[in-house]
This record gives sequence, structure tokens and C-alpha cells, in this order.
Amino acid sequence: MRAEIVTTGTELLLGQIDDTNATYLARQLRDLGIDLFFRSTVGDNEARIAQVLELALARADLVITTGGLGPTVDDVTREAVSSATNRPLVLYPDLLAQIEAFFARFGSTMAENNKRQAFLPQDCIPVENPVGTAPGFVVEDERGTIITLPGVPREMRYLMKHTIVPYLQQRLGKQDVLVTRILRTVAVGESQIDRTISDLEESSNPTVGLSAHPGQTDVRIVAKASTKAEAEALVAEFEATIRERLGAAIYATGDTTLEAAIASILQQRGATLAVAETLTGGDLTRRLSAHPDAFVGGAVAADGKALARLL
Repeated sequence: MRAEIVTTGTELLLGQIDDTNATYLARQLRDLGIDLFFRSTVGDNEARIAQVLELALARADLVITTGGLGPTVDDVTREAVSSATNRPLVLYPDLLAQIEAFFARFGSTMAENNKRQAFLPQDCIPVENPVGTAPGFVVEDERGTIITLPGVPREMRYLMKHTIVPYLQQRLGKQDVLVTRILRTVAVGESQIDRTISDLEESSNPTVGLSAHPGQTDVRIVAKASTKAEAEALVAEFEATIRERLGAAIYATGDTTLEAAIASILQQRGATLAVAETLTGGDLTRRLSAHPDAFVGGAVAADGKALARLL
């Protein structure tokens, strides 16, 4: 199954907020074994959202959208899905009652514009939202499936966990399993690693990719197989080859940070560390201070002369 994520909101295009919804959804799809090929972001414009949805349906089997389900005039995702799938918006009385009950729980009366949230594309599958006022919905179109979720992260994650993931699991049946392993390296540049393992990067299963960070480069291995054991075996084979080629440049796997790896080595040796730094804003001390068993303290100064006086 090929998937695309479409996040809506002009604030995303302006860089006013980070698109954490797309990142969360990407991880959920990965865990389900669904191939995510595209991520799109579009502003609060009905015509442009509809255009992006039509493009997504032409190149993906599953499209998940977030945002634009609120009660205000710029919440136009419902209308865009209606246009892209040629399904008129109709009132879902049960959803309207659920929205009214949500306000009643807090001693409030539903505003008239909230009624818009109960109008969804005809013959869709409504997704009730017990933690907010914006219902989601699923449209099963002949070109593919559109799953539309609210943009509020807490609400989106709740509906994804409790409704959408079970729905997708039922649709998928038995799916391939993805296993990911991150090898973290230090003191070796991305280009040098690329030259060393370029032949492995051409593999389609497992896939091997690089992600550069200041002073570090991550090597990502992702394998797909019918069982977790088979996928892990594929990863292990590639990991062994990469370790043989990169050697001591690999300092850890997974989420282990460089400072955590250093602290672990120091503890194993019964040693401690103190640092003196300048022109860093105390970043080294800040990072190491999370490991008090190995780090005893640091001296931070604005320049070399001031640091010499401290020492």
C-alpha cells in the first residue's frame, strides 16, 4: 500500500509552527508496514487542497490529511474532500449531538458555527472525536482512501490510535514487518561514509540511508519481511558489513547520544570527566550534566583569557 500525508494550514507554510503531525503519522505508517512515498503541505485554500488531494489519489492508495476541520471560515478541508471526491456535504445528526454534548459537559452552549463540523461528505465513515469538537472521517473512493483527521495534535493522535490504526490493520490483514536500526557515527563525515558504503545504499531491501548532524552521521538500515525475525536477520547482515567497514566510528545504536556513550565508557572504567570550554555557550557542559555519575563539572568562559583565569 502506497501512502501520502497531506497537512493543511497556512501557518505551516509560513513556518510559524513545526509539522509534528506529519512526523507522527509517518512513524505510525512505518510501524504498520505501509510505504509512505509523499508528504505534502498546503495552505487554507479549498481549491488548492482539493487539487493536492486529487494529485495524491492519482499516486497513492491511502491519503491521510490533518487540519482544516474546525468551525471557522478558513477550515475548508471538508469542502476540499467533498470537491475532490464529488460527494456533497451532508449533516450527520449523531455527530452534531456529540458536538453539542461536548460543550454541555463544560456547561457551555454550542456556537452556531460549530454545526459546520457535523457536515461531512456523503457516504463517508464518520470518526467521532471524544476529546474535541472536530470529527474525522474516512472516504473510500474508487481511486483510494482518504482519512481526514483534525489538526490539533492531541486530537489527531487520539483518533489515530483508537480508531484509524485498528481500521488500517483490519484493511491490511497480514502485512510485511518493518525493522529499523540506526548506527550512530562520530568523527567521520557523511561524504566519507557514503564512499565507504555506497554499494549498500543501492540496495532496495534493506534500504540504507545517511542523515548528517553536527559532528555526527547516522546510518539508517530499514528491512521489510513477512516476519519480524526475517526482517531483523536482513538488518543484522547489513549491520555486520557496515560495522566491518566503519569500525570504531560507530559509537552506538538507536537513540543513544554521544555524551551518553562517553558517560557509559567512563563509568565502566571508574573514571570521571571535567571540561573547560570557551566560545561554546556552555553547550558541552549542558549536554554532559545529564550524566552526573561520570561528569563532575565544567568551566565556561567567553574567551581564552577568561578561561585561563578560571583555571
